[in-house]
Order: sequence, then C-alpha cells, then structure tokens
Amino acid sequence: MVNRELTVLGTASQVPTRYRNHNGYFLRFDDHGLLFDPGEGTQRQMQFAGLSATDITRICITHFHGDHALGLPGILQRISLDDVPHEVTCHFPAEHEEYFERLRFATPYWARAKIATQPSTGDRHYALNNNLTLSVAPLDHGMPCQGYRIDEADSVRMLPEKLAAAGIKGPDISRLQQEGRLGDVTLADVSIPKPGQSFAFLMDTRRCEGAERLAAGVDLLVVEATFLDTEAELAESFGHLTARQAARLAADVGVRELVLTHFSQRYPVDEARSRYLAEAGAEFDGQIHIAEDLARIPFPKRR
Repeated sequence: MVNRELTVLGTASQVPTRYRNHNGYFLRFDDHGLLFDPGEGTQRQMQFAGLSATDITRICITHFHGDHALGLPGILQRISLDDVPHEVTCHFPAEHEEYFERLRFATPYWARAKIATQPSTGDRHYALNNNLTLSVAPLDHGMPCQGYRIDEADSVRMLPEKLAAAGIKGPDISRLQQEGRLGDVTLADVSIPKPGQSFAFLMDTRRCEGAERLAAGVDLLVVEATFLDTEAELAESFGHLTARQAARLAADVGVRELVLTHFSQRYPVDEARSRYLAEAGAEFDGQIHIAEDLARIPFPKRR
C-alpha cells in the first residue's frame, strides 16, 4: 500500500510563537520516514502528530541555525531511548560536521542507537533503494546550507486483463518485467507507464541554481517563505525568500503543489494565511498550502 504524506511539525522561523513551533517536517514515503530540520520541541510535536522515533529512517538538516537543528539532540537521544532497531542516517552540510557532533552529544546519555552520517558538499545523490534517490544541492544563505530532493524512478503498471489474454501468469510476470519480452509479448503490450513521484525541501535561501535544480518539476515542494513583499529587502539581506519569490520559483520550474512555511513572527496567524495566499497566488496557479502546525498534507495523485 502506498503511504505518502507530509506532516508539518512546526512552521516558525527564528522565533517560535504561541501558535507556531520551531521548524520540523516529517515525510512518510512508503517505507521511508524522513525528518527534516528538527527545531526545538520536535519530540513533543511528534507526540501530538502520532509519530514515534521508530518512524524515522533518515534525518536531513539543511543548516545549523538553531531553529533548524536545536531539536536534534532530543531526537537522537529518543532514538536510543526507544531502542529503534534500524539504522538512522543523518544528512547535513559537511562544512559544519562539528556542529552535528556537538549536538549529537550535547548531554551525556547511553548512545546505543545505530546512527550513520552522510555529510556532503556540492551536489550529491544517494540511492535509498532500487527505485528511490535522495539528492542534495547547495543553497544560498550566506553559510553552508543545502536542500533535498526525493525522486522515485519511473516504472510500469501491469494490466491483469492483458496479462491474462496473453497467457502470462505467476513467475513469468516477473521475468517479463525484468527482461522486457517473453516470447512474442513485450512489456509494453501488457502494461502502461507509471511515472515516479518527486519531492523537494528548501529552507533558508535566496533564489539560486541549487534551489531551481532541486525543485524542478517536483510533485510537492516545501519551501521557506519567511517574509512578505513589504520586507523584500530584509529577505535579501538575510538570505531568505518572500512568499511571492517562493511562488515565482515554483512556477518557473514547473512545481505541481506548493507548501509555504517558515514564517516570521511579525505576521500573526490570523492574517498571515490570507496575505501569503494573495502574494503567492499572484505567481503560482497550482495548489498552494499555507503550512500550519500539525497539518497533514497528502502527496498529489500520480501524474
């Protein structure tokens, strides 16, 4: 059964508010559970969201500003405390590996979890299994920062009625899938294309080549929109995007659905939604989600 969903654990930028926890995003993609940028309070938000440490298979940190990483010590300790049986791999910018190690052992505890690290610089690609790839590319935030992308390989969906008509069943179906032909029957005769799905995660960045590459054509993009147009100069000076800029980026590279998050505390929740939608909607005509804490956003239907 396909199980693909984004759970938003926090939507605040530098300063959390009464209604917005610090960052935290959990992507469930079939058997994979990717936790992105766990800020303070992520453990508790996971409890509210019905998620456990055992659900996490990878942790992806864009950079080591506190609102994106200060929840990491608690998460790693919880993975040990709960005796998570599988290995958890952590991705982060290699230039700041020292900060990862400081956070990992910020306090004493019995570190019995299986934690692997894959620090990276530049563009990197990691095979998660036979049909899933995690890509990393640098972002522009004035310090080491990287975004992430998940790609599922294209495949085919077998058509039972055509298989039956061709007299192909049992182990021969697998043979046909692997070899592309069985006698006079080709794979194309008994199947239809099944395009892979994709996801990208961009935090704390100006528009840059890395952001464009990672977001290009994805089904679901999570992107920071710290400011509105009135603070465009502030966004540029601190290496952030406005809602309009984030939406323009998404439109230019062919994103299907857009999730805006990482909101400045200067925008109260009761007015932020309408203002963000208005600015983003002027640039992007696809589905726009204004992220809210503990929201669940299903993956778009396959193309």
